[in-house]
Amino acid sequence: MQKVKVAFFAEILLEEKDGASRTMFQLIRRIPQQQFEFLFVYGDGPKQLLNYSSVKVPALTIPNNKNYTLSIPVLARQLKKQLDAFNPDIVHIATPSFLGHFALKYAREQHIPVVSIYHTHFVSYIDYYCKHLPFLVRPIKKYLTSKSRKFYNRCDFIYIPSKSIKTELINQGIHSSKMQIWERGIDCKLFNPTKRDPNLLREITGNDLPNILFASRLVWEKNLKTLFRIYQLIKLNAIACNFIVVGDGIARKSCEREMKGAFFLGQLNHEKLATIYASSTIFVFPSISETYGNVVAEAMASGLPCIIAAAGGSKDLIEHAIDGFSCTPDKENEYVARIRTLLENKTLYSKFQVLGLEKSKKLNWDTLANTYFTDIANLGNILPTHKVTS
Repeated sequence: MQKVKVAFFAEILLEEKDGASRTMFQLIRRIPQQQFEFLFVYGDGPKQLLNYSSVKVPALTIPNNKNYTLSIPVLARQLKKQLDAFNPDIVHIATPSFLGHFALKYAREQHIPVVSIYHTHFVSYIDYYCKHLPFLVRPIKKYLTSKSRKFYNRCDFIYIPSKSIKTELINQGIHSSKMQIWERGIDCKLFNPTKRDPNLLREITGNDLPNILFASRLVWEKNLKTLFRIYQLIKLNAIACNFIVVGDGIARKSCEREMKGAFFLGQLNHEKLATIYASSTIFVFPSISETYGNVVAEAMASGLPCIIAAAGGSKDLIEHAIDGFSCTPDKENEYVARIRTLLENKTLYSKFQVLGLEKSKKLNWDTLANTYFTDIANLGNILPTHKVTS
């Protein structure tokens, strides 16, 4: 059987980098190698990705976010020749970056079908990165929305992680017929309540108080200012608990300055993170910029009741007051009131645990991966005869 050839373009292919990277690796580690041949093209990642053909593209560090780079495909002089030699049937594009636009242009010129997974809701970042230049927010959002609409409408197939994000993209003018809801999965063997280890948190905090957890990249688009106010209101109300922060990023120093007394653990590997989730008491997540909210699903799978912002893709994971709490995104008093409720109401706490676990068990990576590989195989089998060969 002839293999379907997939050219896979991504800015970053480092498994522990962020939620988007972890999603991509859930697929990469499940590639049916008897059916598919992949070529990976990326800027930030290993010299060779696992045992697959790999092309590293020159990349520059992003000035206002040194944890991330931007690939510059025009500096990769042999890239087009390498793609021609590979002769892909499918082009997968992770991000509408310079590299993503290069890949889309190449695919359209060669009449190769394009699939994309909508990982990052960039428009929602503008409020944070232009906070000192508010007059620029509206025109930049308009520009990005226009560019995003043109990019995704030229793709053949787009996986969208939540109904909320799909509705927003339709309102921006992206064709509904190109989009399919494709949630994110959970590795329930990794994230589950059996990982609980109270001694670990006792060693970190020095006490047996309840532990409120926030886990995320520490970047401003995660609505960190609301997180600061939540923390300060907890302290003002003298609620007896610890506040634990997992993650790293450009805003970490600001977080440490605004949340004195919180425990900052930095970026953790998956095994350690799974133990922290399962050992904590409540998960709080005020971010409104998520396309999905992997950390919310991971917390639920770990038996951790969640209090989140009623915005972005995360809100689709929680049914308010049924299996968790959703709050007005910037109203710290709502989060704190609901933290107090869960600390005091053990019956409600247990209900959220049980229903959250039931919901997380339905998010199976094997099923999601099978859907993806079936879809790209169909695209590859239907459309490759229209390719332009060199």
